[in-house]
Amino acid sequence: MATDTPPLQEQLDAQRQKVDVDHFDLTIRELMRMAAEGELQRAPVYQRKFRWDEATESRLIESLLLGLPVPSVFVATNTDGSWEVVDGLQRISTLIHFTADSDELLASVGKDAPLRLSGLADLTAFNGLTMAELPSPVQLAFFKRSLRVTALSDKSNRETRFELFERLNAGGVALSPQEVRAAIYRGSFNDMLRELAYSEPFKTLVRLQPAREDDGTREEMVLKFFAYLHDRDRYEGPVTEFLNQYMEERSSDDNLQSDRELFERVAEEIHRITQGPFQRPGYGPTPLVELEAILVGAAEVLAEGGAIADPPAGWESDEQLVSASTGGTNTRAMLRARISRAKELLRA
Repeated sequence: MATDTPPLQEQLDAQRQKVDVDHFDLTIRELMRMAAEGELQRAPVYQRKFRWDEATESRLIESLLLGLPVPSVFVATNTDGSWEVVDGLQRISTLIHFTADSDELLASVGKDAPLRLSGLADLTAFNGLTMAELPSPVQLAFFKRSLRVTALSDKSNRETRFELFERLNAGGVALSPQEVRAAIYRGSFNDMLRELAYSEPFKTLVRLQPAREDDGTREEMVLKFFAYLHDRDRYEGPVTEFLNQYMEERSSDDNLQSDRELFERVAEEIHRITQGPFQRPGYGPTPLVELEAILVGAAEVLAEGGAIADPPAGWESDEQLVSASTGGTNTRAMLRARISRAKELLRA
């Protein structure tokens, strides 16, 4: 066995210093108070993820009533001190569903009535009951149960924070890089990405496979548009790190009107040409890499004072454009080549 361990220890110590976490054991009563008062938030990006059915929710409640171990909840600390649930959304949502005493709190988890326990194997006498129908001593004991909460501090290195978010939910719901960015780099720029991603006519331009409709693909396309348009001289690959850096730098940017107007104008121009989704013959979903280059190319034509021309017939299958948009596309040379060719095809 090797004995030269100091370099290994140095690397381990250096990486640990990037992570700043705290651990708390909080009662269910305290967690529900935090949820009701907005101190414990559930980010919109996670709301479209898998939802437990009532039988699964009931099993969690049974485990807590019996005092069985329950996995800890992982949260990220926002700059205002509030927590955002990253891992444990279903557990927190289930607790709200079971204990909420207001229509507003129930609505926050998409429910209109409290959870009525069902399918319990051990506490069979509890089946059919809501929290309000349980004996008072049982209710008090339940609220005193605690959950371990691990909180990632807002002091943590952003790059490390991104990596940690990616590692979470490895055994359940996997998050795409853009969904992780949406949780980490929140702000006006992120809000604009989401709005533009689902605005017309851009939404119509992009035909995705069903599995990609809710994974942040549309938002990442808008992010790539701005990153490649404004910052591609710094692009050296890989794409994920490049986009992370760009989004972090713009996370607090509120001067967005010109960007918004340019993107909307470009989307309208390309939609005018395609009159529907951008597609290559024989290719069902939209070829995203190709469309990204076309959008950026169109923006540069407009920025240079030109007009967007109707490209020649069959332009979607242009040999140079397709060649630079397929295969090893994540190089600076390929990026420049496809944007340059898109400009040639679109320039009046």
